[in-house]
Amino acid sequence: MHGLEGEQMLMRIHIGERDKHGGRPLYEAIVMLLRERHFAGATVLRAIMGFGANARIRTHKVLDLSVDLPIVVECVDEESKIKAILPELDQMMGGGLITLERAHVITYRGDK
Repeated sequence: MHGLEGEQMLMRIHIGERDKHGGRPLYEAIVMLLRERHFAGATVLRAIMGFGANARIRTHKVLDLSVDLPIVVECVDEESKIKAILPELDQMMGGGLITLERAHVITYRGDK
């Protein structure tokens, strides 16, 4: 991390596991974009069940051959950096939801 302490912004990007951008999974393309732009970090979370605007339940079942589970990409950084990248994310996403909220960041560093 590069000195993020105090009040920052948390961005959560809600998409589907099968969403694509440029021939690769959308979540992967988003993480690579955030890395290229020197964001503090990003985490991809795969849910076991959920539904979105279309109200279609997405769940993981043993016999479900068309798994399209909910994915959340989270990152915390300065508000200005997050707001600056929103137009690019808008171009990448065919559907989904982005939420923004203020977060108080406390950074712990291990001994090096």
